[in-house]
Amino acid sequence: MRTIKGPALLIAQLASDRAPFNTLPGIAKWAASLGYVGLQLPSSDTRFLDLHLCAESQAYADEITGVLKEHGLAVTELVTALQGQLVAVHPAYDALYDAFAPSSVQGNPKARQAWAVEEMKIAAKASQRLGLKLVQTFSGSLAWPYVYPWPQRPGHLIEAAFGELAKRWTPILDAFDAVGVDIGFELHPCQEVFDGETFEEFLAAVSNHPRCNINYDASHFIKQGLDYVEFIDFYHERIKGFHVKDAEFRPSGKQGFYSGYQPWLKRAARDRSLGDGQVDFKQIFSKFAEYDFSGWAVYEWEDCLKHPEVAAAEGAPFIAAHIIRVTDRAFDDFAATGAESDAVSRILRLT
Repeated sequence: MRTIKGPALLIAQLASDRAPFNTLPGIAKWAASLGYVGLQLPSSDTRFLDLHLCAESQAYADEITGVLKEHGLAVTELVTALQGQLVAVHPAYDALYDAFAPSSVQGNPKARQAWAVEEMKIAAKASQRLGLKLVQTFSGSLAWPYVYPWPQRPGHLIEAAFGELAKRWTPILDAFDAVGVDIGFELHPCQEVFDGETFEEFLAAVSNHPRCNINYDASHFIKQGLDYVEFIDFYHERIKGFHVKDAEFRPSGKQGFYSGYQPWLKRAARDRSLGDGQVDFKQIFSKFAEYDFSGWAVYEWEDCLKHPEVAAAEGAPFIAAHIIRVTDRAFDDFAATGAESDAVSRILRLT
């Protein structure tokens, strides 16, 4: 067994134009002062990382890791959720998702998709230069508007959508395989891959590709009513990343997990800061220790109530308190008899 690495912090939601949250050295110093030992970096924010330069230049990649090392930090993973989302977009979402892409490909879905695919491949090379083993991303979606089977879906619509998704992702997965980096898909509503059943369908569609893995986040499961602890039992071999994020599901006589189009503050299913929601992190960390999870515990702040700086300050000690330093011996070693294997027959009175 191995002890989980952490605590670490995803800095995407904390970034702003205000110091110290607008530069990598500034936010690194701030995060280290709170007790974090790792940072997960958004690949689309050039204030912290120039993805293309990182892929091209080992010297630049070493500069990034060096900045964090000065503060006792390490880069945990790169996040490519925005680029991954654009690998597959249903036309109903074109106008909304164009904002994730550069102006040069906006209004042109095919060009936008090609850009996203290339960005993912560049992220693979950048991760290799940074010495990373995982990139966190979204799968994108073609079938999400049809998640509820009414009106009745045409036959094979879902199968066709997953077939097209696999066609788009397989070359990306191959590019990651070539540099020895895994892709951790975050199973998230509005993505084709949002629970265990959809992950299995996607995995089958990409022929059980070894680089097709999971970034685990219980907050997205509790809001679906999914057993987020048993999920680890089913999929621990494919779980390579871990977002430590809390949430709550408080159904009422007026709304359930669809939450009635309400804003985040009024939704029955909503994200919370660590310790303020309903996720049983003791069970989760125990499961990861049991299954020898070798990755990072990364805090991702999403909350409609608590200020992110306050939540981040509370998050580091929260994660540190839940990380289990795994034992290197059995609890009953003190009572060992010292009997060797050749004594078994005598003990069982077989001779």
